Amino acid sequence: MELASLHGIGKNRLQALHAAGIDSLRDLLYAVPVKYRDTGACALIADAREGERFTFELVREGEAKLNRYGQRSRVTCTFADDSGRITACWFNQPWMRENLNKTLRIRLHGTIAVHAGKKQLINPTVEKELGICPVYRPIEGLPHKIHEDIVAQALAYVEQLCPEILPEGVIKRHGLCSGAEAIRLLHQPTSMEDVQRGQRRFAFEQMLLYQAAVLGVKDMRRAGRSLEIRQGDTALFWQKMPFQPTAAQRRTLREIAEDLNGSRAMVRMVQGDVGCGKTAVALGAMYLCAKAGRQSALMAPTEILARQHYESLKDFCHKSGIGCGLLLGGMPQRERRKALEAIESGLWQVVIGTHALIGEQVVFSDLGLCITDEQHRFGVAQRTALINKGIDHQSQGDGSAPHLLVMSATPIPRSLALVMFGDLDISIIDELPPGRKPVTTRLVSEDKRQGMYGFLRDELDAGRQAYIVCPLVSESEAADKLKAAKPYAEALREGELKNYRVGLTYGAQPAAEKQETLRAFAAGELQVLVATTVIEVGVNVPNATLMIIEDADRYGLAQLHQLRGRVGRGEQQSWCFLMAKPNERLRALTHSNDGFEIARTDLELRGPGEILGTRQHGEALLPGGTAAFGSMQLLYEAAECARELEERPEYAGEWQMVAQNARKVLGTLESSISIS
Repeated sequence: MELASLHGIGKNRLQALHAAGIDSLRDLLYAVPVKYRDTGACALIADAREGERFTFELVREGEAKLNRYGQRSRVTCTFADDSGRITACWFNQPWMRENLNKTLRIRLHGTIAVHAGKKQLINPTVEKELGICPVYRPIEGLPHKIHEDIVAQALAYVEQLCPEILPEGVIKRHGLCSGAEAIRLLHQPTSMEDVQRGQRRFAFEQMLLYQAAVLGVKDMRRAGRSLEIRQGDTALFWQKMPFQPTAAQRRTLREIAEDLNGSRAMVRMVQGDVGCGKTAVALGAMYLCAKAGRQSALMAPTEILARQHYESLKDFCHKSGIGCGLLLGGMPQRERRKALEAIESGLWQVVIGTHALIGEQVVFSDLGLCITDEQHRFGVAQRTALINKGIDHQSQGDGSAPHLLVMSATPIPRSLALVMFGDLDISIIDELPPGRKPVTTRLVSEDKRQGMYGFLRDELDAGRQAYIVCPLVSESEAADKLKAAKPYAEALREGELKNYRVGLTYGAQPAAEKQETLRAFAAGELQVLVATTVIEVGVNVPNATLMIIEDADRYGLAQLHQLRGRVGRGEQQSWCFLMAKPNERLRALTHSNDGFEIARTDLELRGPGEILGTRQHGEALLPGGTAAFGSMQLLYEAAECARELEERPEYAGEWQMVAQNARKVLGTLESSISIS
């Protein structure tokens, strides 16, 4: 049976489905609802709370009224139940006046808003039946009712279209429903418990397949060439540093040195809090590699961060007699040609760059160590491509792989890191350099804005600098009155900061303009930098003492912690002001500067998927989508299941089935997950 054979699907609707990425009945069934409206129980107006969704059985009081404002319209009507009154408004739906005036009793479902102390419903839906209503992602040209109808037709063939991929034993032992049943529950639930059962099944499935792939990868590490690190080289490196390393830095570099001396290729993650000194450890690893006569490459996710690394490492490399260079995507042709020659000849022993490092024209002389910074910003395929640069063009030709070091500045609780990055050995730098003053973080409400501007001017008058971060670039993107960087910067220049030097930077800004802005801010020529989250990493200005984050509730805790880490890098006391209404998440940030503690809070409040900031392989192919990592308990359960299947002989058949499906759904171990 094909999509075109479904009742209600003609040529135009078929094209609409294809445009939405739905090309088969299986695709249709896997495009599960994005949310659900629970209209199963009615509430009283008096019990309704602001910001929450409710269903009400109401009686209309008076006639519905229609007001027009040019091409816009608003229908308003007052309703009541035994506990009180509420006003409902429908914007740009003029037909609602006639519909409402035809009936006296009505059932409405929507989110409660409060205006001038009175409760309102904005654009509520009219419900004819009580129950769980699936809400699909809108598809232009396909009415929602037709979408529901064709899904119901396809569900008759769900067993053939969506065959089971988990062993029966796993399903029984972990209390899961079958894949086909989960699809039915997600499309036609009778309760929210049905929805949770369906989501749990597919969340567990995705986690288990990912864990199976990770376990397979760990056993497939390539042979590596020992760099034969000489005893005392690590101590010599630290002696060259202008500071005393922390014990955690020393320990981490020792672990790396032991790996570099091994016969298997190192695959190690170094994670730590903002400002813990990961870059110094990475430099130490590259120093050891250069001393052993081989090249190292450090790949950063942005040009800003790549340049930052280059500027901080080049002097040390020069003084140590180590060739060092920078390779970026937008370099002038002549400059790029010289860089490629220096890399291929081995003149540059330390190479720093962006994704340009994995370009076809890049050939290394003898790549012994690959480092990826901000690990969560890179896909596995990218770090694999960098590894392959050392396999394809090595001088020995023995098939051995370069060593791999990945760095992450997003602190992840060790328990989660061991599960999610089980193919990596993990080093944690859990100390900050002595003398760093913790950043003081405050929640600032809108009515305190003028006082905040006064504090900002005081800091600038004292010779300090400040960042102001906005969630959007321009007003054309704006929704819900969010701050946009471009108009905000202009407004500050003409208003509150008219006597100060204000700069602007954002992701899509031309590279030369962005680089010049960052240079001017670092040099103190600009006092205030208005920016988007492009400054989240790779910007180091010790004189900046104030970070203002507009609409702070739009960001995750981990990202807010990263942004806060742009200040507090000098000797002066630094501040971070979060412009937002108070909530539990943001209060957690004001109480702690410990990134690992903040990460644990994020786990409790939002689940592991969001703290990682990445979608895992295959997620888009599976029902449930972002629900895949919704529960820490379920994540650990799936990890334990994978280990049992691999280790216990009685589960050998089940393990084979899971491993095969992991390769099929998540991509082959060699090309998609593996660093080999």
